Amino acid sequence: MPETNTTQTEEIIDKSQEIIDKLDINFFPEVQQLLNKLYNSPIGDYFNELYFGIPLGNIIGAVFSFFFFLLLRKLFATLIIRVLHPFTKRTKTYYDERILSALKGPLSFVFIIIGIRLFFALLFLETDFINHIISSLITFNVFWAIYELTFALRGGIYHFTAKLNPELSYEVGNFILAIIRAIVIAIGAGSLLQVWGINVAGLVAGLGIGGLAFALAAKDTAANLFGSVALLFDKSIRIGEWIKIGNVEGVVEDIGMRTTKIRSFGKSLVMLPNQVIANSPIENFSRRGVRRIKMTIGLTYGTNSEQIANIVEDIKTMLRSHKGIAQKETMLVNFKSFGDSSLDIFIYTFTNTANWAKYMDIKEDINLQIMKIVEENNSSFAFPSQSIYVESMPTSSDN
Repeated sequence: MPETNTTQTEEIIDKSQEIIDKLDINFFPEVQQLLNKLYNSPIGDYFNELYFGIPLGNIIGAVFSFFFFLLLRKLFATLIIRVLHPFTKRTKTYYDERILSALKGPLSFVFIIIGIRLFFALLFLETDFINHIISSLITFNVFWAIYELTFALRGGIYHFTAKLNPELSYEVGNFILAIIRAIVIAIGAGSLLQVWGINVAGLVAGLGIGGLAFALAAKDTAANLFGSVALLFDKSIRIGEWIKIGNVEGVVEDIGMRTTKIRSFGKSLVMLPNQVIANSPIENFSRRGVRRIKMTIGLTYGTNSEQIANIVEDIKTMLRSHKGIAQKETMLVNFKSFGDSSLDIFIYTFTNTANWAKYMDIKEDINLQIMKIVEENNSSFAFPSQSIYVESMPTSSDN
């Protein structure tokens, strides 16, 4: 089985290298012919002078060619921004605009590669080392373009995952994209090693021999990977939900292959390993459809029994007719106890929304209406106080 995987890996890298080799563009013969005409001109003797064994004309041509392609790179970037971008915005699909934005960097980098190649060629420095550098730059640029395309085409991935699971299309899509990008990086790294003559097949086989050590070193990474899979398939959390895990509370921003990013209400970004989340109790506030109101109000001891009974009944009536209260949930309004400095009424109910801002608006309205009910029944709210009763005052004889 390890031999099969090694052969497949080697075949993929070899095919990638064949494609990259076909992209090798060489402008050296054309430019050198122009320089030869210069050398044969009346002023050719001046440009034929040798510096470090290289004709002055070739040195000037090398520097000029490099900066010429840098200028072309700037012109190409301007062309994309001012001409092609407005054109793509007129089309019905947004993929062409995203692909153009994604390929802007790699396509611009092509001009730098050509400039570097022509620079060394005109200086007659086409050594194996220089050729390896040029080939490495081409390889890097090709896989950079492929990597950027994964971002441009992520809408298609989300559309595909939405058909499989609409509720988790974004999370599963991100997970698939992360795997694709990891594969692109792995094949790209293998192709770069192949350029420098490193036997990738032998390296992969070596990893197979040292698989136990590698597995021990990567056990936490593997645990986080399986933790992310468990989170996705258990549907424990989703991006945008308000959750609490241990002492960490906030909104989920991203579920990655290794960590989950949570934006706290203090706007700090907390990154928790997926294995920790998968093995910890998760309090998901966004999954609740209602939110609780629980309070105890204290009335003064000057309130009589009839007033208390009316206040309790009025509060119940108000809550039952309030549009912001969930009528199917538990609702309790009772004269609870004789407190140290107040007659306590217990109120327990639920709002019909879990949104924090709407909840606060509903709770504010409830509090104001309770105050109005207490005032209409000629009572008032108590505050902590103590009454001191003196049985008798001392007489003058006691002094």
